[in-house]
Amino acid sequence: MSNKFDIDLKFGQIYEEKIKSIFSGKIEVKTERDKWKETGNIAIEIRYKGKPSGLSITEADWWFHLLSYKDEIELGFMFKVSRLKKMIKNKMKKDKVCILYGGDNNESELVIIPIKEISEDII
Repeated sequence: MSNKFDIDLKFGQIYEEKIKSIFSGKIEVKTERDKWKETGNIAIEIRYKGKPSGLSITEADWWFHLLSYKDEIELGFMFKVSRLKKMIKNKMKKDKVCILYGGDNNESELVIIPIKEISEDII
């Protein structure tokens, strides 16, 4: 019988290195406050004042979307930017997300994604 600890340790170390490489690369971190808890949605900016912004122009490889409540981070999502863009396009085709305007003077165009849609895409 082999020692599974050695196998699990090696597997864990491989992924520790992958995480280190993510954090040494280009990342974008967005944090939502409180509202997501009421709506069950996250919002990702794609335009501001009619010009591409946010996800549309990020140069990051990874997108971290943190959800805070009462100034404490409760959970978050980590996406490869290319996968997040593809996921949004696919969900737009299926009418699973919508576009709303918000932010200061409603000048930000936002993709509204139900959190349950994110988990359904992962599972």
